[in-house]
Order: sequence, then structure tokens, then C-alpha cells
Amino acid sequence: MRISEQEALDLFLKTPLDELCAMANAKKEARHGKNVFWVNNRQINYTNVCVLKCSFCSFSKIKKTDSNAYDWTLEEIIAKARAAVQSGAKELHIVGGLHPDHPFEYYLNMLATLRKMFTGVNLKAFTAVEICHFAKLAGRHVRDVLQDLKNAGLDALPGGGAELLGEEIRHKICGKKETGAEWLEVHKEAHLMGIPTNATMLFGHIEKIEDRIEHMSLLRKLQDEAPGFFAFIPLVFHPENNPLGHKVGHKASEEDVLRTIAVSRLFMDNFPHIKAYWIQTGIPTALKAIHAGASDLDGTIMEEKITHAAGADTWVGMSPEKMRGLIQNEGLIPVERDALYDVISVSP
Repeated sequence: MRISEQEALDLFLKTPLDELCAMANAKKEARHGKNVFWVNNRQINYTNVCVLKCSFCSFSKIKKTDSNAYDWTLEEIIAKARAAVQSGAKELHIVGGLHPDHPFEYYLNMLATLRKMFTGVNLKAFTAVEICHFAKLAGRHVRDVLQDLKNAGLDALPGGGAELLGEEIRHKICGKKETGAEWLEVHKEAHLMGIPTNATMLFGHIEKIEDRIEHMSLLRKLQDEAPGFFAFIPLVFHPENNPLGHKVGHKASEEDVLRTIAVSRLFMDNFPHIKAYWIQTGIPTALKAIHAGASDLDGTIMEEKITHAAGADTWVGMSPEKMRGLIQNEGLIPVERDALYDVISVSP
């Protein structure tokens, strides 16, 4: 039976952690048994130049002349993709800043080139915020932009840029970014045209637990109306090197992370997967999370810049052997997938 927002809040605030994790784990195992999913993937953060400066972001650079600003050429992107594919990658996860100069055709050419060169790899690319940026650049409707990207080779959206979708808290942490309603509309349009997506949530800063539940509720409602989400991905806020972090000064505790993952599994009953994104949670917490409702550890990643710019101290990448071993050591079954959750292999 579906739980309400108030029931989700009560579970978060009142249920002992061990009991809450056990409840969520039972829900996860009812769906997936002992399987834990992962993908051999590569992140391509193609530029950190961005017209926005969100208070929580340590990655973006407003000025192209900033000492740490970068903007990879297509040749550099191809080289990173080629190295990943040669290492067995099945997914290219492509996101970047909102560059002021690149026209929409730049992104279409990027995807079309990668699709032509690497036919067997999923292209999971661009946040809803990037999609809105492209629509403004091209003077076109989001629906048309998504169709052009799909035609160029887009397989799925990664789900970033959601932050928190409730308008009051969103305005406080990223007031100049697209609204929560606009983010949801991009994903609705994507689902309606057969482009699957994912959904993130940035937590552990100035928000209240009620803000997290509201965020989950908006996502659950959209999944009811226009199904297409694969996974919900709670992202732990990292306070280093950004203005919001100076106010907060700390990261979410491990218990807070596990409660958030567990409640999301119990509340978001129409989402196939809850992801424990090990780059942000840290590996020890991620391994506890796969006993608390999470059914996916993301992937090998190979390179990641956004969270590490904010002070993450996790490894930059992980080998497939290490990923399998971590899952097996928890008494669970590693299931290698692609970006569309098609199973590639199951390890005993």
C-alpha cells in the first residue's frame, strides 16, 4: 500500500535506523532479490564554464579566462570516449556547464559523432537544465530540442540539475537556475517521446526533511503521469569550495544518508531503482546503503570532476573487478547493466 508524505516523514523522523533499513531492504529484495546493479561507464564533464553560479557548486567557472576553466574540444572528448570504450565502457555519461558560446549544433555534432564512432555504447547525456539552455540558444521548444538530440544518438538523460524541486528551497540555493516545474517538464517530454531518464536530489545542506519528501513526491507524481524514470539518485551535498558550504560547514551524517535512501525506497514505489552513488556517499556508506533500499551503485566512472571539485575524497574511478568484489563481499550478486538497465552479465 502506498505511503503518504506524512507517513514518509514519520518514518524518517521516528523509526529506529535498523528497523527502517530492514523495511527498505525488504522492499528492494521483493523487486530485485540479491541483485545489485552497476555499469562500466565513463563520465565526460566536457566544460566547467557556466553562465550560472549556483551557491552549492564548486565546479563551475563563470569566466572562460579563469585559471581553472576548461572547455574540451571534440577531439579531446572523442579521445576520452575511445579510451573508455577500449576499457569496456557501455555508457558515456556526458554533462557540463552552460557554456555561453557554443550553439545548439555543437551538442548535436558531439552526440552524432560519438554515436557514429561508438555504436555499441549508450549515450546518457545532458541534464534538464542543459536541455533548457539548448532550447534558449536555438529559440525552440524543449520537445523539438529533445527530438533532435534523440535523432543524433541520445539514449537517456542522467537526471542532474534537479537539486530540490520545491520552489521555496530551490530559490534559496539556485534561484537563477530553471524552476522545478521546468525541470519536471523536460523529463515529462522526454518520457512521452520514449527517452528514459533518472532523477537526482541534492540533500544535506539548508533544506528541511519536508523539502526532501516534497521533492520525492513531485517525482513520484510525474512517474505516475508519464513513466520513464529508471533510478532515483540522492546526492550528498559536499560543502567544500562553495558559498553554500560556508554557511553549512558539514556533510550529511551516514545515518542521514541511510535514512534518506531507505525512505526513498519505501516512498517512491514506482521507481525501479534507488541508487547509492558511491562517489558522493563514500564506499563504506554506499555498501551499507545496498542493505537499506539501494539496488544500484552507479558505475566505474573512470573520471569525475563535479563532486571532486567540492572536496570528495573518493577514488576517481573503480575497476570492474573491484566493483564486483565489493558487491560479492556483501553477500549480494553483481549485475552488470548498460544505461538502459539491459543486463550484460550476472556474476555468481
